[in-house]
Amino acid sequence: MLRPDMETATLAQTAADAVDTRELVSLLQQMVRIRSYSAGGEEGAIACFMRDYLTTLGLEVELQEVQPDRFNCISRMPGAGGGTSLMLNGHLDTNPAGEGWTKDPFGGDVDDGCIYGIGVSNMKAADAAYVAGLQAVQRAGIRLRGDVILAHVVGELQGGVGTVHMLQQGVRADRFVVGEPTDNSALTLHAGSLEAELTVHGRTRHLSKMEEGVDAIAKMLKIIPALATMAFSGPDRPDYRGLRRVGIGVIRGGLGPEYQDWRPALLADRCSIKFSARYGPGQTPEMVAEDIRALIARMQRDDPDLVAEVRLNQGGQRMLMGPFEVAREADIVQTVVRAHREVVGEEPKIGDVAPYKFYGTDAAHLSRAGMTGLVYGPGGKYNTMPDERVELRDLCNAARVYARVIVETCA
Repeated sequence: MLRPDMETATLAQTAADAVDTRELVSLLQQMVRIRSYSAGGEEGAIACFMRDYLTTLGLEVELQEVQPDRFNCISRMPGAGGGTSLMLNGHLDTNPAGEGWTKDPFGGDVDDGCIYGIGVSNMKAADAAYVAGLQAVQRAGIRLRGDVILAHVVGELQGGVGTVHMLQQGVRADRFVVGEPTDNSALTLHAGSLEAELTVHGRTRHLSKMEEGVDAIAKMLKIIPALATMAFSGPDRPDYRGLRRVGIGVIRGGLGPEYQDWRPALLADRCSIKFSARYGPGQTPEMVAEDIRALIARMQRDDPDLVAEVRLNQGGQRMLMGPFEVAREADIVQTVVRAHREVVGEEPKIGDVAPYKFYGTDAAHLSRAGMTGLVYGPGGKYNTMPDERVELRDLCNAARVYARVIVETCA
């Protein structure tokens, strides 16, 4: 394992010690209080807030309009030259707040152990920790050779439209960290993510002569368990196989394309499910779709009345996120692992860490663009749930890790 020289290690520790945790928590509270639901054009307000905040730190900041009223905030601290550049990438868009909250989703409430709010885990905590880490480097007066880029992007929840736009604008770095919530684990392998729709076509009849019909809902109820347990083709490595899974998110049944439901005495002639699938390196969405079609064909041999079709949901505002993999021996991986060890006092989990290996992240886009990096960020165990929260200890440790990584990578 490569080790930093003594001077760099000392500077990295100085930077970690300079993290202002009170300022970090205050920044994160302000970010949580700005609603920024994905896909609704709401990210503009928080992007402008980040621009104003980061400008006061002396960074070079630009807003990139990805779609109307949706802006990436890309900020840069130029190095002196001749060093490795580093991008800290995180999304500003959040899921919506559902029912069951006992805290104000936009309050940024803090108790003895946690900070609460919609999107605080996924992933405004890392977005704020990036800033705190870079501020600590500035506060410590450390001169870097490589550039540091903070990429606060939009639309990750739509498959990464913001990061793809950023890459199309030519923004690159030699190394990257994506701070998706992994409970500060070093994630080096995660699944690709696709969404698809499967529709079963039946034949309606009245309940009095249902024997003459084909119940689309009944047929679907046979497909769902088969789909959930099917084996997908692709490389047979155990860690790759361990990425593959299917989850049914939506089911509709009724009459005709409108799924009319006001006459339940008639057999449904149409039933559809929308589902998400996870797949690994060496597979493509088309391979997954073909595996599903082959499953349907096998079932049709035993049931000629089964008529079904599969369609991948691609294009429009939804982008495809492929699988991601980086070698555990990569320099940036070892830098993050070493920084975590120094800050936390123990080894982080590393590799295809569950449940985070089932994420889709912008690391896939960055890696495909020729950059080397990994996924490492605070939050995770309380992610995407009522009273979403991040433990303050993990938040502050992440900022210290990012400060060390900035110094060791760019100095």
